[in-house]
Amino acid sequence: MAPPGYRIGIDIGGTFTDVVIQRDDGLVETRKVPSTPDDYSRGIAEALQALVTELDTTPDRITGIVHATTVATNAILEYKGARTGLLTTEGFRDVLEMRRLRIPVLYDLQYDKPKPLAARNLRLEVSERLGPDGSVRIPLREADVVAAAAVFRKAGVGAVAISFLHAYANPQHEIEAERILRAELGDDVYICRGSELLPEIREYERTSTVVVNAYIGPVVRNYAAALTARLASIGIGCPVEMMHSGGGIMRLGSAVKRAASLVESGPAAGVIACARLVSGSEAPSVISFDMGGTTAKAALIEHGEPARTTEYEVGAGINLSSKLVKGGGYPIKMPFIDVSEIGAGGGSIVAIDRMNQVSVGPQSAGAYPGPVCYGLGGRQATLTDAFLTLGYINDVALAGGTFPLQADAGRSALNDQIARPLGLGITETARGVLTLAVTTMTRAVKAVSTYRGRDPRHATLVAFGGNGPVVATEVARALGIRRVVVPRAAGVFSALGLLRSDIEQEFVRPSRCRPDELDESGFARLYADLADDARAVLTAEGYDIAQAEFRYAADLRYVGQAYELTVPARHLVLDELVELFHQEHERTYGHRSHKDTVHLVNARLTVRLPVVLPQQQFAPTLQQKRVDRRVCFAGTDDVRSVAVIGRGDLDAAPRQGPFIIEEYDCTCVIAPGQTARLDEIGNIDIALEAA
Repeated sequence: MAPPGYRIGIDIGGTFTDVVIQRDDGLVETRKVPSTPDDYSRGIAEALQALVTELDTTPDRITGIVHATTVATNAILEYKGARTGLLTTEGFRDVLEMRRLRIPVLYDLQYDKPKPLAARNLRLEVSERLGPDGSVRIPLREADVVAAAAVFRKAGVGAVAISFLHAYANPQHEIEAERILRAELGDDVYICRGSELLPEIREYERTSTVVVNAYIGPVVRNYAAALTARLASIGIGCPVEMMHSGGGIMRLGSAVKRAASLVESGPAAGVIACARLVSGSEAPSVISFDMGGTTAKAALIEHGEPARTTEYEVGAGINLSSKLVKGGGYPIKMPFIDVSEIGAGGGSIVAIDRMNQVSVGPQSAGAYPGPVCYGLGGRQATLTDAFLTLGYINDVALAGGTFPLQADAGRSALNDQIARPLGLGITETARGVLTLAVTTMTRAVKAVSTYRGRDPRHATLVAFGGNGPVVATEVARALGIRRVVVPRAAGVFSALGLLRSDIEQEFVRPSRCRPDELDESGFARLYADLADDARAVLTAEGYDIAQAEFRYAADLRYVGQAYELTVPARHLVLDELVELFHQEHERTYGHRSHKDTVHLVNARLTVRLPVVLPQQQFAPTLQQKRVDRRVCFAGTDDVRSVAVIGRGDLDAAPRQGPFIIEEYDCTCVIAPGQTARLDEIGNIDIALEAA
């Protein structure tokens, strides 16, 4: 009998790297190891090497690795991307400064918009001009590109973005400029084109997207090269795939070219796992709540499908896609799972400002030095230290006893830095810190529910991540949510989602026809060309597209409108598509036009290669030593001794709280007045008392 093969999902978080191993026969095992921020690829290689030894297998039995990372997001949030230049059409140098003239806070006179990722002295113009139909009005002056290359070389740029006016209709000028820049600057400089990343109208969004891509491109490229080299050094040569922000996976090489698509890589994986969990569910809606060491993320899932968007802003304090709150970050126009993300996690630093106001995050202690109780050199009190003080988490060790804690140090930091200056007791202080953190986290949930016209009280909250189940019932209670579900392997759920994700990529082609010029033959030809493009790209990446699913859609608007609506183009019949647009316009805006011409702006195609999964079964967990401990629950003044149990100690009958469920990868807190039971597939189903 041949030894089993292994497919591995790896999700790098700010504090821990989560690893899920699935054998060919469906057996699933999980691991948590500390992240290595100095070189994330080192942590992955070390974890895999240890797994090979532990599983008594050989590196060649690892048949696939699916990976999610925060490398791209962190590079933007921490302004640690490459020195970036922009090559653009003469007269359009300041598109990044002018933006959309929208800000997220209307009455804040101190508001400063985020600085452009390409400085003004590195935004250079060239003589060229295209019409909106792609016709050449002014030929590209090659001497301008050569001169710009000299400026970029002297400035030591690591990346160059190219964004010419109307290049979506005709990419030739951008292609020629890229050729010249590569010849002048060499392969070390990362170069990308707006017409390749986003062949759509809207100059600012296209320019912003390509500049973000260039800014983080070298970071992602260097990370990919280091990861590939480290895997090769331990004998692993299987394909490496990355989760992109739209919820699908793609090859590592494509991820390097489309670096901006990795901005919400990790959060998307958790949402996909959540969607698979509730697929076919009769629940009207589900809100996924993912909290780790650095951030808290939320997403809305309706009828088993996560909400999606093509508009996203990163770097706004809370990363989101709300059409009502714009201008706080850097727009990226690519497919995204609609996730809101906020800087609130277990590593969030607790601090007091000059006005004696307490804050929790968004600054994080991360993996190193981490919370004070980790004993890795952290000096500032964090939310995890407050959890420990309240008795919510084990005060001896985490991760099944493999990660020892220094409880006294964590409590002392919270007492000395926060409680004593405020003249409060340490338990009262920890409760206040938790309340502040929960208030912050509810913003992420409201961003995908209340702000979208959905009532969260009618939803089920699915909590995961290393810290999600710790605070889930507190977040639910603050929002009036009555039911919380904690899935199997909740602490590594995003890594599990990587193994449940399909290969998926989106392709776009603009329609160059005027509204009155498009006929059925032209319509069919547009989508046929789009499908040919998709087949060529996926085949070049090594995928067998024989079983691929092609899902067509279109962006349409009435002539004279500024924005489009996207509708499915299931049968590729033009008249049917136009009628679907009328219906969607009436559903969205309350009316339809009987006289305005409908304009097809973009043709869209999503290609999905479904991943065939064996029936998953979780390996038996090691028995942990669990000791009852004293806990102070939020909203109460008393400290009481509560039982600490394992998931296996629950059954189908509801168990009355309070108690704590402690597992290898996470801890779930059940407060007084709440009940918990196991459902038929092993999820913890928590019922909250009526508000």
